[in-house]
Amino acid sequence: MVTNRTFTMLKPDAVEKGNIGAILDKISASGFKIIALKLTQMTTNDAKTFYAIHKERPFYGELVDYMTRGPIVAAILEKDNAVEDFRTLIGATNPADAAEGTIRKLFADSISENAVHGSDSNENAAIEGAFHFAGREIF
Repeated sequence: MVTNRTFTMLKPDAVEKGNIGAILDKISASGFKIIALKLTQMTTNDAKTFYAIHKERPFYGELVDYMTRGPIVAAILEKDNAVEDFRTLIGATNPADAAEGTIRKLFADSISENAVHGSDSNENAAIEGAFHFAGREIF
């Protein structure tokens, strides 16, 4: 099933480097409409819950520490074929492998500090968006 919404987070490294505006501009220029947006900071419990799928992985503790070290920008985006198109726009998890012009190629420093999260499925987009936004915050 193809839906027209996806979820993204600009991660702490992107916020720390002052790349919020540039990344949001790239998202908008790629045809996505921002229908929910906030600057927030994840608590340790938030990060553990959000990334629970990775709890058995060796990098889980580092991921939680990274995602809680500073503010993030959470957003819900709208566009036809949103999940797949956004995954293409952000590029490979490892910025060294990301295509030219993608968000990660332009703004990420490493596989562990890769600037942006993008939902990997329509189901996860709905779950992740609901995790960060109340219905009254989505326009």
